[in-house]
Order: sequence, then structure tokens, then C-alpha cells
Amino acid sequence: MNDSDGSSHRTIDAASGRRRSMVWLLVGIVLVAANLRAALTGVGSLLPRIEVSTGLSSTWTGLLSTLPLLTFAATSPLVGRTAHRYGAPRALVVSLAVLAAGLVMRSLPGVFFLFAGTVVIAAAIAYGNVLMPSVIKRTVPENRIGQATGLYVTAMSLLAALSSGVSVPLAEHLPGGWRTALGIWAVLAVLALAIWLPRYRRTGPMAAPPVARARIPWRSPLAWQVSVFMGLQSLGFYTMIAWLPSILHDHRVGEAAAGWQLFLFQMVGMVSSSALPILARRVKDQRIQAAAGSVIVALGYVLLAVAPQLAVVSSVLIGLGGGACLVLALSFQGQRAADPEQAAALASMAQSVGYLVAAAGPLLLGTLRDLTGSWTLPLLLLVALTLTQAAVGARAGRDLHLNSPSPAPVPIGD
Repeated sequence: MNDSDGSSHRTIDAASGRRRSMVWLLVGIVLVAANLRAALTGVGSLLPRIEVSTGLSSTWTGLLSTLPLLTFAATSPLVGRTAHRYGAPRALVVSLAVLAAGLVMRSLPGVFFLFAGTVVIAAAIAYGNVLMPSVIKRTVPENRIGQATGLYVTAMSLLAALSSGVSVPLAEHLPGGWRTALGIWAVLAVLALAIWLPRYRRTGPMAAPPVARARIPWRSPLAWQVSVFMGLQSLGFYTMIAWLPSILHDHRVGEAAAGWQLFLFQMVGMVSSSALPILARRVKDQRIQAAAGSVIVALGYVLLAVAPQLAVVSSVLIGLGGGACLVLALSFQGQRAADPEQAAALASMAQSVGYLVAAAGPLLLGTLRDLTGSWTLPLLLLVALTLTQAAVGARAGRDLHLNSPSPAPVPIGD
């Protein structure tokens, strides 16, 4: 009787321990996700203030917005190898510590620290970007990948939107101005570090996965479709993050109001990215969703170009379609893979190629703005790229794995 009771208590304690561990794991994932954009999105709201303070031109501030994407592209292929060798917990712990240090560096006086800190921050964020799809692929059932992705996209988008909205008020009220407003996000990185550090200590510094690392699928057409879709939707997002406040400012909208407009764009995107996995949880073929979301974004760009006085409607359309495309782009990296190792390899490729594509956006639009003196041509270019995104998404959204053959066409007579 006593042995039975003891066994029962041990079983209950073990189950309770697993639940607690899972809760803390989810908390850790959400906190990592919260750090993946907040450190960068506040820059867009502060660009007019940064330009005045530093004397940088639109081209140079466009480069400042492009640097994170170039760094993502350069760093992403290294993440899988590092995580395989040292273990994902250690990779996350080190990247979060580097992120906190980079945020402090970026807030120091001097243009050098502004640019160097941005590179350090982006390199740290790249690790979280690549590791997330693999973690979700390993820990959740296949039919829940979209919902789990929606959870961390919601956390990522919420903090990104808050960063855009509060950056100007923080710069106005905190000592140190815009530099302090950018550096304050180090607190969020430290919180995430506090959650992941115990996991690093339990697994040990040299813990590594017991399975072979999958090769990056450079020769797969489906992997390229996923990567280009990732890149084009990221190009649109980061271009809006960088330049939407400046576009509105050029049409006599105040800095704080423009920052809250950017907040609206991201909040609508967050709602869209949260709702899509719920509304389409049983839909395995996402071609229509990817194409429709892209077309909605293109309509928002058209409206912003021809009727900037309706910028609120434009922000809603761009956020609505962009939020859907974001969660699809991230879901594809897990759903198009056959196993967690292949998901990590696909994520490395998608985020390396994708962010290399996206890097052209802020810099190109800033340069076109300097050359033409108007935002019309840059916005029309975004329309063309987003329609291309719709076509690519219609291919990336097919219900296939990387190692699966394409579905054979059905004869007309059948």
C-alpha cells in the first residue's frame, strides 16, 4: 500500500515537473520572441530625430535600417552549425547576452557606436530568428505548428508595435533622448536571459543534439520559394518600419503621431498573424492565403502612394496582409520540412536568403527618395515586389515537404 502510494506520488510529481518545465519553456520562447524586433522597430520612429542629431542623409539612415538585414543574412547560415555543436540553450544564452551588450553599445554617443551596436544587435537576433522554427518543430504536434508560430509571432509583433509607439515619447522624457529610448530595451534581453540561463546550466556548455545536422537545401526549388517569400515579405515589413514615419512626416504629420501610426500598422499585423492560424488551422494547402495576403499589402501601398491622406486605411491594409504573410513565411519553414533538423536547415536558408533580399528595401527606397524627392516611385516599386511575392507564395504554400515529389496533375476525365 505504501509502495503504491509512493509510486503514485512520484508519478504525480514527475507530471507536475514536466508541466512546470513546459510552462517555463513557453515563457522563455515568448520572451525570446519579444526580443526579435523590439530592439529594431523603434528606430523607424526616431529616424527624423536621428537625422537631425547626427546630420545623416536619407541614404545613410536607409543604410542604418538595412544593416540589420545584411547582418541577418550573413549570420543565419552560422546558427545551425553553432547550435548543433554547443546546443540550442547555450546558443540562446550567449546571443541574449550579446543582444543586451549591443543595445548598450548602440546607445553610446557617436555615430560609430550607433552603427556598430546595430550590427551586434542584429547578429544576436539572427540566432533567435533561426532557432525558433526548429524549437517549435521539435516540441509541438505537426497540426499545431501554425498555432505555435502564431503565439511567438504575437509576442514578437506586440513588443515591436509598442517599441514603435513609445520610442518618441521615451526620447522626449528620458535623459539622453533618443539614445536612451533605444538602449532601454536591454532590460527585455536581460529578462529573457534570466529564463534561459538555468537551462544552459542544466544541459551544460557542451551539450549537443544526438542527431546529425541536416544540410541546407540549396538545390530544392521549394526551399527557394520559401526563402524568396520570406525575403519579399520581410522587405516590405522592414521598409515600412524604416520609412513609414518619414513618409507621413513629409506629409506634415508630427513625429509622435507618425510613431503611433507605425504602432497601428504593427498592431493590425499582430491581430492578423494571431487570427490566421485559428481560422485556417485545418487548411494544409496555403497557396490562396499567401497570394491573398500579398495582394492586400499591395493595395495598401497603392493607396499610400496615390492618397497619403488616407494613411490610416493604408496602414490597416498593409498590416492586415503583412501579418498573415509573416506567420505564413515562418510556418513554411517548419511545415515544408520533414523533421526538426531539416526545419533548422530550411530556416537557415530562408532567413539568410530572405534577409539578403529584404536588405535592399530600406536602402533602395531611401536612395530613390533622395533622387526623386518623392515617395511615389519607391511605393510603386513596393507594389511590384509585393505582387511578385503573391506569385511566389502561391508556390511556397503547397502542401509538400522538401523531399516529397510534386503532386501529379489530375487527368481532366477523372
